[in-house]
Amino acid sequence: MQFQINRDVLLKSLAIAHNIIERKNTLPILSNVLLEIKNSKLNIIATDLDLLFLDEISDFKIEKEGSTTTSATVLYDILKKLPANTEISFALQNENKLNISANKSKFNLLCLPVDNFPNLNESFSTDGLNINGTKFLSLLNKTKISMSNDETRHYLNGIYIHLTESEKKSYLTGVATDSHRLSSSSISLNKADNFKPFILPKKTVFQLCNLIQDNNDDVVLKSSETKIQFQIGKSKIISKVIDGKFPDYKKVVPQNNKKILRVDTKDFINSVERVITVSIDRKEGVKIALKKDQIELFVNSSSSGEGKENLKASYNSEDLTVGFNSRYLLDIASEIKDQKLIMNLNDSVSPVLIQDNSDTNSYFVIMPMKI
Repeated sequence: MQFQINRDVLLKSLAIAHNIIERKNTLPILSNVLLEIKNSKLNIIATDLDLLFLDEISDFKIEKEGSTTTSATVLYDILKKLPANTEISFALQNENKLNISANKSKFNLLCLPVDNFPNLNESFSTDGLNINGTKFLSLLNKTKISMSNDETRHYLNGIYIHLTESEKKSYLTGVATDSHRLSSSSISLNKADNFKPFILPKKTVFQLCNLIQDNNDDVVLKSSETKIQFQIGKSKIISKVIDGKFPDYKKVVPQNNKKILRVDTKDFINSVERVITVSIDRKEGVKIALKKDQIELFVNSSSSGEGKENLKASYNSEDLTVGFNSRYLLDIASEIKDQKLIMNLNDSVSPVLIQDNSDTNSYFVIMPMKI
């Protein structure tokens, strides 16, 4: 195997491949990335057995076809430290040694046999679901903030992707919850035959976001019995799905919260950020006192002091004081794109619905906390 390639082209692929590989592997081959030249294409493949990334590169110069596997982390670090737009030469000396040269730099990397690399062939449905990449990225970003870390309820450690209908229109909907907060976001679909709902694991969600934001292509979604495939341009991510039943989330979404608060989104985020600075570990909750034309934010830390701030707002009901986990509140507020953040409340202990007027197909639910 022998070829030349621009450092930036290869680094883009290696950045995703490097993130997919687990740092502590019991199988040494899983620390490696597979480089394969076949049919005038360079394939970059990395896997942790649950998640596979495959990228196809055609913008390079081939001298000799072939394949090898070498450390993804070492190769990625080398590429990062080389100057941008450097031409890099790769030459496989033997089964165990890959020679890399660029300008005045030369490296010899150890390799493992290609035969040891997992064979992860999977048969996917021929018909794929075409999704606008920008809209799908927005759906993932809005919902991933509420994914759980609770290993005892593994079915919450991801995003539940399923179809919903509203006013005779079909939507692809993503929902995530950690039981303290919930995020839901939907995008309209033209056609979605034989779609099976699935729970997309957390690690896949983050790698998918990284891949989509670097591309302008649509996302093509295909499924098999146990896996899901996302194709973006020449790149593919194939992931196992979480085995489990996602709870009926609609039961916790408040329908009749009549107390409405409207507040400037940026001002609200800035105010919460300021008052929470008195909490060293940022774990203290923020107490919000709602009044007709203003709110008062208050944080009291037993170890470092207290912070208080008044903020202009519009509120349509009797005075109410409610407490929230400040980090959860900031995560949600940061996803509101409209100038105004709208909170629908009932009392100081019931779930609160947060809406974004610029995206009526998304909403958030947050549970108050006792402070």
